[in-house]
Amino acid sequence: MKRLRRIFKADGRTVIVAMDHGMGMNVNPALDKTGEILRAIVAGGADAVLVSYGIAVKYADVLQDVGVIVRCDGGYSAIPSSASGHPRLLYSVEDALRIGADAVACNGFPGTPDEQDCMKNVAALTAQGNAWGVPVMAEMLPGGFGNAVPKTVENVRLAARTGCEYGASIIKTTYTGTPEEFRQVIEASYQPVIVLGGEKTSELPALFECIEKAVSVGAAGVAIGRNVWKHADPEAVTRALVDLVHNGKKASEIQGL
Repeated sequence: MKRLRRIFKADGRTVIVAMDHGMGMNVNPALDKTGEILRAIVAGGADAVLVSYGIAVKYADVLQDVGVIVRCDGGYSAIPSSASGHPRLLYSVEDALRIGADAVACNGFPGTPDEQDCMKNVAALTAQGNAWGVPVMAEMLPGGFGNAVPKTVENVRLAARTGCEYGASIIKTTYTGTPEEFRQVIEASYQPVIVLGGEKTSELPALFECIEKAVSVGAAGVAIGRNVWKHADPEAVTRALVDLVHNGKKASEIQGL
């Protein structure tokens, strides 16, 4: 798909900064200055951003020179409620195209009680994506965001392969195991695999080391969110990710963060 060129550079890798968290998490005050943070991320050299529908519309001018991936599923807010079940598809590929998206994203959580509904979302979105020529990024996590299903190499490998089989163009998943063990995840996936960042950490060197290891065995890049936009210098963190993914820097060479 031509639109993948807006997400991946010529080396086949990508640095994606995720800022779609406000659909289901309390992101204030960290993201109160959304436009300012987006500008810093773009200045830092991000290849693409993963954003909500609202951010894509409001900040289209800021995002015109980077790839835009719009999250299409959701339905839960940060306000406690009795709602249950898997997030639903809220937007279509056509909706995303109308606001300038280059790709779309949704969750795929095999191993959860609602996995049939969850994987139906992935199937529906990938079918739409193929009809419109739009890449779909599936966030494939065994057991979802909880710990009921361990994120073992075998489970992550199965989840990643499942996403490929359902038609996703990009697999977003967690780094696990040793580099040689994680290579099994890469080899099982016939679509590019990118590594997510997870919770905000005070130990960026450890995160950078995981990224270095993942890229060394074939990961196609990263999709990092809170560790970028919750940092005091999101531009510097983005530049560090670019150095790790595109420029061959070692984690030990990243200084000052």
